[in-house]
Amino acid sequence: MIDTFLKYLQYERRYSPKTLISYKTDLRQFAAFLKQEFESKTEDANYGMIRGWIVSLSEKDLDASSINRKIACLRSYFKFLRKREIVTKDPLLKIRVLKVKKKLPHFVNEKDLIDNLDNPVERKSDKRNEFEKLRDQLTIEMLYGTGMRLSELIGLRDKDVNFGDRTIKVLGKRNKERVIPFAAGIVSLLERYRDVRNREVDRKDPEHFFVTKEGKKLYPVLVYRIVKVGLAGTNVEKKSPHVLRHTYATHLLNKGAEINAVKDLLGHTSLAATQVYTHNTMEKLKEIFDQAHPKA
Repeated sequence: MIDTFLKYLQYERRYSPKTLISYKTDLRQFAAFLKQEFESKTEDANYGMIRGWIVSLSEKDLDASSINRKIACLRSYFKFLRKREIVTKDPLLKIRVLKVKKKLPHFVNEKDLIDNLDNPVERKSDKRNEFEKLRDQLTIEMLYGTGMRLSELIGLRDKDVNFGDRTIKVLGKRNKERVIPFAAGIVSLLERYRDVRNREVDRKDPEHFFVTKEGKKLYPVLVYRIVKVGLAGTNVEKKSPHVLRHTYATHLLNKGAEINAVKDLLGHTSLAATQVYTHNTMEKLKEIFDQAHPKA
């Protein structure tokens, strides 16, 4: 039934390839554990078997968040089995998730990031041509200026960029579309990049907005490399596309943006996913309090 479940997630629920791989891995591991320890199939699993698997994962020093992801996978799987009347009871009814230490999202200090964007660090041996320099600069500006995900940046097409309205249309998780505004300050950079790209690059795929110097669609490793170099002048420990997404959300909230608006801009389905950034905002509020309150 695992393969049937995965096809359901792929074609009916439209889960991302990355999520499908994670679910497939988790369910295969669970099935292997049941076969080895109990000579049983996933459909016959009970509370004790599932509890035993969780204990075995903990004994292997797997972190709590990873174990909780596997529990969530099983919940989805057995919900699917119940709907199809393959099982009658939920064996995870009494299963509780493990406590996870909350991690605040990494983000770049506003002044550091603005200074870095306005005065990028010069490379000692920069062999990039004009197109690559424009593309790399625009990549950082777009990730920070729109809060889009890595996959959304890579999938961006020419027709998705509306210069007149200063908006972009992105295809998010589970194929959900949303429209994001971008600042007037990067319109000229967008136009310069597009003009140089059209003039100097032979695009193998004429649809995608961001391409390599060979004209192919961008790939994740290259974007990570661009961001790592682009944030070289900042003090943030982790340098990744997602850190720029965190930074976008944190800076908006620090400037007084309404949290529901930030939720929509990020493409979150739940407000809880956006609220994690309010912890960083609280640090900003404490700083303001300490500076302004007479008894601070």
